Amino acid sequence: MEAPFLLLILVMSSLLVQNTVELATFSSRLIHRFSKEYKEVSVSRGGDVNGTWWPEKKSKEYYQILVSSDLKRQKLKLGPHYQLLFPSQGSKTMSLGNDFGWLHYTWIDIGTPHVSFMVALDSGSDLFWVPCDCVQCAPLSASHYSSLDRDLSEYSPSQSSTSKQLSCSHRLCDMGPNCKNPKQSCPYSINYYTESTSSSGLLVEDIIHLASGGDDTLNTSVKAPVIIGCGMKQSGGYLDGVAPDGLLGLGLQEISVPSFLAQAGLIQNSFSMCFNEDDSGRIFFGDQGPATQQSAPFLKLNGNYTTYIVGVEVCCVGTSCLKQSSFSALVDSGTSFTFLPDDVFEMIAEEFDTQVNASRSSFEGYSWKYCYKTSSQDLPKIPSLRLIFPQNNSFMVQNPVFMIYGIQGVIGFCLAIQPADGDIGTIGQNFMMGYRVVFDRENLKLGWSRSNCEFPGISYV
Repeated sequence: MEAPFLLLILVMSSLLVQNTVELATFSSRLIHRFSKEYKEVSVSRGGDVNGTWWPEKKSKEYYQILVSSDLKRQKLKLGPHYQLLFPSQGSKTMSLGNDFGWLHYTWIDIGTPHVSFMVALDSGSDLFWVPCDCVQCAPLSASHYSSLDRDLSEYSPSQSSTSKQLSCSHRLCDMGPNCKNPKQSCPYSINYYTESTSSSGLLVEDIIHLASGGDDTLNTSVKAPVIIGCGMKQSGGYLDGVAPDGLLGLGLQEISVPSFLAQAGLIQNSFSMCFNEDDSGRIFFGDQGPATQQSAPFLKLNGNYTTYIVGVEVCCVGTSCLKQSSFSALVDSGTSFTFLPDDVFEMIAEEFDTQVNASRSSFEGYSWKYCYKTSSQDLPKIPSLRLIFPQNNSFMVQNPVFMIYGIQGVIGFCLAIQPADGDIGTIGQNFMMGYRVVFDRENLKLGWSRSNCEFPGISYV
C-alpha cells in the first residue's frame, strides 16, 4: 500500500511544479550601451569610464557609431563578399635565395596612384610595413641585388591621395599613451625575434589593391583599406637583405591585413600559403582549405589567442616514434628554418644520426650541428620526419634536410633543424614546403594538405 501512495504524492508534486513554472514570469531590463545607467553599471564593475569615450546622445558621433555597428552586423549576416582575394599583381609568391634571407615574397600595390612593393610574407608578426620617407632603410636599387630586375619602392603618404593620418587616439595605436597630443600621428616601434632587428616610424591608413577569384568567377579589382607602417627607420637584418621592401604581417592581431579584410566582410577569416621546392608559391586570403585537409587547433599563449601556436604530441623519425617528444611551436612563414626546444631537438637529431647511413662531418660557414658527407652519385636514404598532432593528425615533413653544394655538385647535407632558445619552438618555412597551409583564424586551427600550389577550378592570376 505504501508504494502507490508514494507514487501519488510524486505525481501531485510534479503537477504542482509544472503549474508553478507556467505561472512564473521572467523579465529583464534592456540598457543601452551609451546610457547613463550603463556608465554607472560599468563603474560598479570596475570599468574606467574616464578612459572610455562616450558619445553625446543624439550627436553626429552617436549616430555614426550606431550605423557603423549596424553595417558590421549586416556584413556578418550576408557572409563574405568574395570567395578568395589575392594581390592585384597575382597570387604567386617567390623566394629569391640568400640575397633576401630565403623568405617568400609577393608584390603588392599600395595607395593612389598605386606603388608596388615586394614584401616578405610573415605569419609570425602582425604589422604590414614598408620603407617610407626613409631615414634609415635598406638599399632599394636593383643593382644592389643579384636576383632583381627592377628597383624596389619607397612609400610616401603625402604622394597618395587615399592616405590618411592615424592619430594617437586611435584604438589600434599601441604607443598612444606616450604621445604628448592625442591628435598627433601615431608612432610605432617593433623589435623582432632576430637580434637587433627592428622597424619604426608612423602608422597611416591607405588602400591595398587586390583581385578576387573563386570557382567560375571573373577576377575583379578590390581596394581594401588597411593600416600600414610607414617604416622610416629599420635596423639589423632589415638592412642586410631581409625584407628590404617591407614585411606583410599576417598574424592574429587586429592590425594585420587578414584581420582588416575579414572585419570588412570581404572574406572568410582565413588565409593560406603554399610553398614549392622550386621556390614558387601562392597566397590566398579567404581560403579555408579542402574538406579533406588535416588540422590542429591553435593554442593560447598567456591565456589568449595571440599568435599561431600549435601543439605537437609526438615526433617520429623513420618508424621510431620518440617518447616525451611533445612540444609547442609557432608556425612562422617569416622564419626560414625550424627551431625546436633543446631537449626535443637533441632527441630527434640523435635518432636521425642513428638511422642515416652517412658519415658525420662539418662544413666551413655552416653552423648546423648534424651534417654529413655525401656526393651526387652516393646520396643515402634520408630518414623521414613526422609530427603527430591531436586526434592523430599527421604532418610528414617533405624534406628535413638541405643539401650543400661544391664545384662538383652535392658534397653533403645537414638536418635542417636548430635548437630553440626557449620552451616554444618555431615551425619555419622549410617544414611547410609541399603543403597548402591554411591559417583558419575563424575556427582557430591550422590546416594542411599536400599540394603543388595549383588549385583546379579557382580563377587567379
